[in-house]
Formats: sequence, structure tokens, C-alpha cells
Amino acid sequence: MSLLLTIQDVSAQVSDAMPDLTSAVQPTEAHINAFELAVKGGWIMIPIVLLLFISVAVFIERVLVLKKAEKEDQSFMHRIKDYIHEGKISSAINLCKSTNTPYSRMIEKGISRLGRPMNDIQVAIENVGNIEVAKLEKGFTWVATTAGIAPMLGFLGTVTGMVRAFFDMANAGTNVDITLLSSGIYEALVTTVAGLIVGIIALFGYNYLASMVNGVVNKMEARSMEFMDLLNEPTN
Repeated sequence: MSLLLTIQDVSAQVSDAMPDLTSAVQPTEAHINAFELAVKGGWIMIPIVLLLFISVAVFIERVLVLKKAEKEDQSFMHRIKDYIHEGKISSAINLCKSTNTPYSRMIEKGISRLGRPMNDIQVAIENVGNIEVAKLEKGFTWVATTAGIAPMLGFLGTVTGMVRAFFDMANAGTNVDITLLSSGIYEALVTTVAGLIVGIIALFGYNYLASMVNGVVNKMEARSMEFMDLLNEPTN
């Protein structure tokens, strides 16, 4: 009976000590923010972040420009037609200058070539159109470069990070500790993730801008064809 009481007393003492032991060994939850992760990525994060900032700036600026170029005056071609039929060439040119859109500059060039062969007028309009498209695509190279280079920089960081981890492990000899390898592994993983994220964002932005340019080009082609049809209309 005394043995049973002794066992119960020991069990009670162990139960009382368990909460303190559990709280003592419970690990503390670690937190890390994006900036700390970027720092752990090493120097390769610098060009990746710079490419991201440049691409975002170009994207925003190009969206504003293309939104402005997409605006269309529904009465523009009707007024041009009326001016040309009435022989008011200067009024038609002034309307093109005041409209200030890619297709209006194309029409302005065509009006300035009135009296010349139709082929010359069409070539002049196409040349202006090519110039306008080049203006619309200004800065696209940065976004396209970011989409291709950022993942490559991330993979480069993966290689350099693993080289660094193996170098530290080789120098440590038999005293290999996970904390010794953590800096190289962080560099390898963080740069890969950052490069892929930036590349995906840039690729999406480039395709979005390209689709906007295609929309503007379609409007330019439609207006130029309408203008050429106007010139080919039979005179009464």
C-alpha cells in the first residue's frame, strides 16, 4: 500500500513539473519580412529589383500614353470628308493637328500629299504609321529584357548561392552546422523566387502593352483605309 502511495506522489510531482518543462522547450515563432529576405538574397537582388522598378515605371508611362492614343473622335472622319469635298484643305489639316492622335497625323500627311499619285499618298501614310507605332512601343525593350533577364539572374543567384554553401561546408570540415549553410541556401532560393516573380510580372506587362498597341494599330489602319476610300470616291 505504501508503494502505491509513493508512485502516486511521484506521478503528481511529474505532472506538476510538465507544464513548466513544456513551456521551457516550446520554440519561439520566427518572423521575416520581404526586405530581410531580399537582403539574404545577396548582391544579385540589386539588378533584379532595379529591373523591376524600371519595368513598372515604363509600364505605367506606356499605359497612360496608349490610353490617350486609343481615344477616338467619332466625328473626325466625317468632318475630314466634308472639308475635302468642300475644298477646305487648310481646315482639314488644322483639324488633324488639333486632334493629336496617331491616325490624325497619318491623315494629315495624306492630305498634305493631295494632288500626287495615289500610291505616293499611301506610301506617305504608311511611313507616318510606322513612325507612330515606333513611338507607341518606346520603352518596350526594357520590359521585354526584364521578362527574359530576371529569371536568368535568379538562376545565377541559385548557382552562386549553392557554390557559397558548399564552400562554407568544405571549410567547416567535420563541424558542419545548418546555420553555416543557411546564408548560401537563402541566396540560392531567394534569388530564384525573386527572379521568377519579376520575370512573370514583366512578361504579363509586356503582353498587355502589346495588346494595347495592336488595338491602336487597328484603329490607325481603319482610319487610313477610310481616308484612301474617300480619295477614291467618284466625283459628281
